[in-house]
Amino acid sequence: MSTKVTTKGQVTIPKAVRDLLDLKPGSEVKFRYNANREIVLERADGQHPPSRFEKLRGHAGPGPTTDEMMAMLRGDD
Repeated sequence: MSTKVTTKGQVTIPKAVRDLLDLKPGSEVKFRYNANREIVLERADGQHPPSRFEKLRGHAGPGPTTDEMMAMLRGDD
């Protein structure tokens, strides 16, 4: 993934990266070197966005009870 630098020294952060870091308009970011002298882009507030699994937590609803599940698996009427 690459992007061009404008004459003003600006770049557009690709949508996939914005989504990954949960960046919104007005979000602050920082650039730093890692141990391998690579540039790393991070959120300036230090927060990590929730994982894709955490985002889905609680979306399935309450669901059946254990007894109801066992009855369905056994074929009880």
